[in-house]
Amino acid sequence: MKAIVITKYGAPEVLQLKEYPTPKIDGDEVLIEVKAAGLNRSDVFQREGNYPAPEGTPADILGLEVAGIVVKCGPEVKDFNVGDKVCALLAGGGYAEFVGVREGQCLPIPDGLDFAEAASLPEAVFTVWSNVFQRGRLQPGETFLLHGGNSGIGITGIQIAHALGSKVIVTVGSEEKGQICLNLGADSYINYKTQDFEDELQKEGVDVILDMIGGDYLAKNINILKPEGRLIHINAVDGSHTDLDIWKVMTKRLTISGSTLRSREYEFKKQLAKEVQKYVWPLIESKKFRPVIFKTLPFSEAAEAHRLLEKGTHSGKIILVR
Repeated sequence: MKAIVITKYGAPEVLQLKEYPTPKIDGDEVLIEVKAAGLNRSDVFQREGNYPAPEGTPADILGLEVAGIVVKCGPEVKDFNVGDKVCALLAGGGYAEFVGVREGQCLPIPDGLDFAEAASLPEAVFTVWSNVFQRGRLQPGETFLLHGGNSGIGITGIQIAHALGSKVIVTVGSEEKGQICLNLGADSYINYKTQDFEDELQKEGVDVILDMIGGDYLAKNINILKPEGRLIHINAVDGSHTDLDIWKVMTKRLTISGSTLRSREYEFKKQLAKEVQKYVWPLIESKKFRPVIFKTLPFSEAAEAHRLLEKGTHSGKIILVR
């Protein structure tokens, strides 16, 4: 098969189209002919040598989410058949013509979506459901603050939380991005370049915060959380080492949590997929949640896609298509 391979760690141009062995499958694995693959910020980190692939995953092929057609099933596969259209959450290997993955990490493509739209779903939807609704226990009527409202996680979190009855506030870097978030269902936005979200929300307070910034945001998040509030970290782009006022955590009875998805065990991802199909797929099929695609590019232009991702000026997902 052909795959986009990291020839060495570095800038986007290290990504090159190469011949590569087609994955062999067994057990409960399916082989997917990839039609589209979603880009994620972690792909950039891995390309630069800062985010190693888990054991057993190709270290030189990026890609955490794909959509395509099942072309082969292992002898223990029960839920899928050759010819099924699926999207899948991967630990890596998605920038390729074919990828093998255990069936529990696959989902049928929701009705009405094309391959590019379906490929934009797994990483963001699994992350949002696991962290906001399982770990953060966000309830209808509660106020949810989401940092990075125009990111793939952001556009997903906005729509699901809004559809399930929560008030959604986001932080963004421009008025244009803020308006996009409002159009997706956010109740309000805060432009972090001109406003301080702590000052804006100190009086109102919030119940749940999803944070991918870290650094100085920690203290601000704690200050605006209501009693019994929940703070969930999924990244720390501004630093992972910071001061924590434990007394405020105690007196407000806060819960501070965090997680990473890529390295989680298969049984967790399998159960998570079942919940996503039960609770989120109906929102897509009823038009209460829609994928937002910023741009699609052919696989051969993976380097250009990474350059676009690194600029950070986009709202929505960037997708490679075949």
